[in-house]
Amino acid sequence: MLVTERALARARMGDGDAFRELTDPYRRELQLHCYRILGSVQDAEDMLQETLLAAWRGLERFEGRASLRAWLYRIATNRCLNALRDKGRRPEPAPMVGPDPTRLAEPIWLEPYPDVLLEGVPDHAPGPEARYDTKESIELAFIAGLQGLPPHQRAVVVLRDVLGFPAAQAADILDTSQASVKGALQRARATLQARLPAGDRERAPRPNSPHERELVGRFAEAIESGDIDGVVALLTDDAWLTMPPQPHQYQGHAAIASFLDHRARLHGAPLRVVATRANTQPAFGCYLQLPHRQITRAYGMLVLTLQGNRISVVTWLSDTAVFPHFGLPRTL
Repeated sequence: MLVTERALARARMGDGDAFRELTDPYRRELQLHCYRILGSVQDAEDMLQETLLAAWRGLERFEGRASLRAWLYRIATNRCLNALRDKGRRPEPAPMVGPDPTRLAEPIWLEPYPDVLLEGVPDHAPGPEARYDTKESIELAFIAGLQGLPPHQRAVVVLRDVLGFPAAQAADILDTSQASVKGALQRARATLQARLPAGDRERAPRPNSPHERELVGRFAEAIESGDIDGVVALLTDDAWLTMPPQPHQYQGHAAIASFLDHRARLHGAPLRVVATRANTQPAFGCYLQLPHRQITRAYGMLVLTLQGNRISVVTWLSDTAVFPHFGLPRTL
């Protein structure tokens, strides 16, 4: 009898340790799966717990016709889709005062994902039809692109193009037909192709390489000294500044400099930053000094997308509720 079969038999008799032996190897990848669909590290954590509870309660119904991993993905995917339906339409973000944006995009709700949670995620070789490698499928631009898709299309892309599940297995997970999966995937791919950066862009430096550290360090120095010209000098000519869920987006040196100048006058003091990593990209927890006090409070996060020796996207995320997930303090 295989170890997993013995653990399954014990778990069905109510042995919690045996259940954890079965499911612990999949916890991190299931949480990441939920994050890809929901775009929120906090919601993903909740859905992981719901998935494990549902699996524990429904273990008697696991017949072994599919792998335990596929069965858990079925539960997690449908829990996420139910959560999206139950959540309904999120409230519109509060109007932002600032210079005229380059464009107004559809508001999307997005949180960064701590790289520390990626440790221990097994790099399962995707199927031959998968289109994205592990790093690409975690980067913030891809997660943002997913959030702009209808929930069903979002799930199909993750199952087929990220995880590499065959069409028949994806259809089984979603309790639908292969024709439905194929149609949803075609529509989602067309939408993502129009929204994601071109694949021929100059590649970013390797994570934590001397090249990346030097570029990111210069950006941090410019931010903390309030050197707007120094920040802009590090950007590509066509760089974007985005602020989900705000729809305002700024492109190009002049537009971004105008926005940064407006925010600097609004803040009255430069930000302090603490380096971290999110979605495999360099990131910073940002802090703003409280008036008349020698203390700074959590203010938001910056995530940088690098292209060659420059920064192509600066993403500002104002929700500080994610700071504990990154091990960042509330105040400095």
